[in-house]
Amino acid sequence: MDLETAQAVVFETLQRATSQNSEVLKPAEQKLKEWETVPGFYTILFNIFSTHSVDVNVRWLAVLYIKNGIDRYWRKNAPNAISEEEKATIRRNIITNFREPVNQIATQLAVLISKIARLDCPREWAELIPTLLTAVKSEDALEQHRALLTLYHVIKALSSKRLLGDRRLFHELTANVYNFILNLWDSHTCLAINQLQSVGHSDSEVTKSLENAMLSLRILTKMTVQGLKKPNEFPDANTFLKMVFERAKTMLICRRSTKEPVTTQVERCIIKLTKVLLSLLENHPLSFVDSLPETLTFTVHYAFTPEGEPLLFERFLIQCLNLLKGILLCPEYKPAKIIEETKEPDTLRAHQIKITFFETTILNAMCRKLITQYFLLTPQDLQQWDTDPEGFVTDEGGECWKYSLRPCTETLFLALFHEFRETLTPLLLQLITQIHGPVDPHDLPAILAKDAVYNAVGIAAFDLYDEVNFDEWFTTTLQAELQIRAGNYRVVRRRVAWLLGQWTGVKLSCELRPTLYAAMLPLLQPQEDIAVRLTACSTIKNAVDDFEFNTEQFLEYLDPLFGLLFSLLKEVHECDTKMHVLGVLSFVVERVGVAIRPHANALVQYLPLLWQESVDHNMLRCAIVSTLVHLVKALGTLSESAMMSEFLLLVIQLSTDTQQPSHVYLLEDGLELWLTLLENSTAMSQPLLLLYNNMNPLLEGSTENLRTCFYIIQAYILLAPDLFLQVIYLFKNFIYPIFF
Repeated sequence: MDLETAQAVVFETLQRATSQNSEVLKPAEQKLKEWETVPGFYTILFNIFSTHSVDVNVRWLAVLYIKNGIDRYWRKNAPNAISEEEKATIRRNIITNFREPVNQIATQLAVLISKIARLDCPREWAELIPTLLTAVKSEDALEQHRALLTLYHVIKALSSKRLLGDRRLFHELTANVYNFILNLWDSHTCLAINQLQSVGHSDSEVTKSLENAMLSLRILTKMTVQGLKKPNEFPDANTFLKMVFERAKTMLICRRSTKEPVTTQVERCIIKLTKVLLSLLENHPLSFVDSLPETLTFTVHYAFTPEGEPLLFERFLIQCLNLLKGILLCPEYKPAKIIEETKEPDTLRAHQIKITFFETTILNAMCRKLITQYFLLTPQDLQQWDTDPEGFVTDEGGECWKYSLRPCTETLFLALFHEFRETLTPLLLQLITQIHGPVDPHDLPAILAKDAVYNAVGIAAFDLYDEVNFDEWFTTTLQAELQIRAGNYRVVRRRVAWLLGQWTGVKLSCELRPTLYAAMLPLLQPQEDIAVRLTACSTIKNAVDDFEFNTEQFLEYLDPLFGLLFSLLKEVHECDTKMHVLGVLSFVVERVGVAIRPHANALVQYLPLLWQESVDHNMLRCAIVSTLVHLVKALGTLSESAMMSEFLLLVIQLSTDTQQPSHVYLLEDGLELWLTLLENSTAMSQPLLLLYNNMNPLLEGSTENLRTCFYIIQAYILLAPDLFLQVIYLFKNFIYPIFF
């Protein structure tokens, strides 16, 4: 078959592979899969997606197939590797034209080139970088943009290589082209700013200039962070950092006079500029010391002064606050306790810069604004509380502080207060005094102010240990505020419940634990606001999880609290919320042990229903299995009741069956439940014996849970040695020789 005929056949197959009819689609996909290892296949794909007159869907599919083929067959030692001649042809032709008209295909093409570059550049593809550097200077706007896009992905791919030889080559590349890229970025940025500041330019023109500026900025950032060992010793990098601050200030001013869609593009540019500073701080903290004074001045000006506030937008504010937090927490900026032992001069210099900048006036202004402005619940927060209380209460974990304003402000406040506790404590105590005592239930601003201060006191609980008599505050003020039901006081009730949870493990005397349990009972009642109930649920978890938890004190309140928590579990709807409440119930069961027996019947009856409802939520099922483990341990032989035994066997069967997709999530907890059930069984039942059929695949698979599997086998032998070993022998199980 000649090349032209082969290309026509592949083209027709690609057309069928874009069909919506599965009867046409699946055979075409199978045929394309068979051709993946046929010599010349990727050259044909290249010819097809390089022809701009071909249908976009066909070209899109062709570029995806060649991109996937590079992942599998481009390496020399790969099975069925693409021949060197075919690779050379593709490399030579793929960079002859940077005029791809379709944005999505252009992006895929840029990624495709970067994948080849990561394997072949510069040794087998020395002409790639010079060709791209020439193309980015083109007068043709489309060609210039596509070349910039490709150069960015190539630099990104090369910067990700970690072998020493590859790192050295990337450092050499950076040193050779850094000045060129810096000037390129500067020219694109100046053009975009001039267009923003003048009239007569269309939105599309400004957007294209901003896109080019962002692409060149991304390239420059990769080179600065990954391509320079010590950026502060590279003059062009120092010039770049100074320009970052200037360009950000200019664009913040320009943004005020723009309209969509240009505003969004300008904001993206500003965020990219601040990400340069964050990346350098994270990867080269000692090289960043020279930029510390300007960074501190820049961020504090916009985030905490009246002059900078009009220029703010939320994502930029988050970036500023994260920069401040990064500087405060950076370990390289913290000298040893005995400063003379710190040998790194840049560490001492950074510490001195921080101490000099964060003087009392600035610290008090920052702390006051964080509490009195950034901590306040917004109208949007209150609206979410009304429409989606479960989502409002859900605690965002992980690194949400990088992207969400409220967690960002709270983590910055904690870092700031911990670093400068002696300076900021008097201010916080003053704010507590100002909002001390109940406020008018209908005065929403006063309620929100109280909520913000209480939030600060909870966040800084450990640092306020010696400053706040929490026992007295709880008994004289907080307990009374929990009983106010009118107006908007639900905000305060929720915050006080949260505050009690924060301080329980810090400074709440053992004698007041029963008072705490009693205070939570009204907050868990069905007529209470759902957000308040969920917060009280979390407080119960914190109280029970405390080192000084006393089971005897808790038993008096076990029946009503467990019943109310169970009612809450049935009422909430979101999967995450059910997991949280079930986790609290499970923890209570674990801590009180056998004392839960009189109260567990309702939960035992509800869990099978919840198991059926959670068929699509494996993480909720994990929580159910974990709860069952604690229940079986607490109930002991009572778990052998007919109804519960049947449910337990069903859960273990599903959790430990390697043929079930959900076993990936449930296996570890399922094995623990299996072992716990055996340990609390008095006799071997036929269903329990048949459950052992799931063991062989587990033993033949991963060794991750092998210890638990052997414990289960041991439990079988101890529970019914004759019967179990007879079954093992009859089924010729390979475990039999291990024990004999």
